[in-house]
Amino acid sequence: MTFNRISVDPNICLGQPTVTGTRITVSLILRMIASGMSCQEIAHEYPELSEEDVQQAAAYGAWLASEQSRAYPS
Repeated sequence: MTFNRISVDPNICLGQPTVTGTRITVSLILRMIASGMSCQEIAHEYPELSEEDVQQAAAYGAWLASEQSRAYPS
């Protein structure tokens, strides 16, 4: 899987994964999903995000939580 909407930059949000071009972290999006918000609600709350951004952040979180270790896909 390619995560073209997710960036990791040590100079942005202390190197936490963020949605590319924003300072919105994957962890923030995952917490909102965990609280019961839908992709649509999150995108409405943060207009700089698309529903695709939210979906890819969730997929990235799932990838990180997988049991297998592997290099970040490029």
